[in-house]
Amino acid sequence: MGKFSYVIKSCNYKILSAAILLSLMGIGTLVSIAHSEGTFLSREVLIQSVALLLGLLSAAAILMLGYRCFMNLEKYIYIFSVIFLLSVYIPGLGVSFYGSRSWIDIGFTTLQPSEIVKITFIMVMASYLSKNSSCLSTFKGVLSAALYACPFILIVAKEDFGSGCVFCAIWIFMVFCSGLELKIIGRAALSFLLLIPMLYFFMADYQKDRIDAFLSPENLDLPGNYQVWNSKTAIGSGGFLGKGFLEGTHKSLGFLPVPESDFIFAAAVEETGFMGGMAIIALFAFFIFSSLKAARYARDLYGALLGAGLVGMFFFQAFENIAMTMGLMPVTGITLPFLSYGGTSMVASMMGVGLILSISCRQKI
Repeated sequence: MGKFSYVIKSCNYKILSAAILLSLMGIGTLVSIAHSEGTFLSREVLIQSVALLLGLLSAAAILMLGYRCFMNLEKYIYIFSVIFLLSVYIPGLGVSFYGSRSWIDIGFTTLQPSEIVKITFIMVMASYLSKNSSCLSTFKGVLSAALYACPFILIVAKEDFGSGCVFCAIWIFMVFCSGLELKIIGRAALSFLLLIPMLYFFMADYQKDRIDAFLSPENLDLPGNYQVWNSKTAIGSGGFLGKGFLEGTHKSLGFLPVPESDFIFAAAVEETGFMGGMAIIALFAFFIFSSLKAARYARDLYGALLGAGLVGMFFFQAFENIAMTMGLMPVTGITLPFLSYGGTSMVASMMGVGLILSISCRQKI
């Protein structure tokens, strides 16, 4: 009872409130999209609402257990994560959407393993880096850390290049925060820049099309550019205060592509305007800054790296998705945390919030 009361008193309710507000804004946008189809309570609204509740329960459980209980389970979490990612290839279990075999069918709904594994990947990397931080002063040590993460990145990137980029961003952010020397960062950055032209030739045709479209935004014949043009039009049509709740026209007329997921930011801004868009960005900035502060004052290196990985995940996804809807980044299919439709994504995001709250509750003085 004493531990429960301590956790309740020490919980960072500002971080939790920001996450819940963003989630409610996302559900509100899904309600508006459902209204344009003649209903208020669509399947997406129901799943997202249930996922939010399940996510909050998961966050509460993690908060009570404490983040350190996962530290010594690194090997088991690693094995579970790899097997879970490979489960999409089991006949009759794995299913494909949008040309990507990244989901498993459990009957009443589908799950996306990569969303849950983002959290477990951060757990195992935090454990590995905290135990091997002294080795990262050499290029060999950094290479070992990269090889440790390779199974996750390669399996995910094979079917979902966008999610693969998220895993890479998490790894880079965590290695950087583990005390990597600047000369190693410089060498790694140079190597990455030299590899970019080579990576293009290993991409699938639809991935090359997205890169080509990003480099030639004025050509609406290229796949993706027409969707981005409609997204920018929807954002611009919202004006300063927006058209009003349920009054968005681009989503209701079918011009805005995937408004419930990839382009939900454009759907929200059309109805709430510039002020609504700035409110979403401000909430994300507050959430990320507060989470980074919690990681900075973590009681141990494991907690600091765990928080850093979660901050890297939320920041990269939010930045890429919002920039993508405005044509500032290539279309990758990366969803907007808390807002975009996806039950697995919502639960995973709330699990991440639970870990951040746990780190904050047990921070050093």
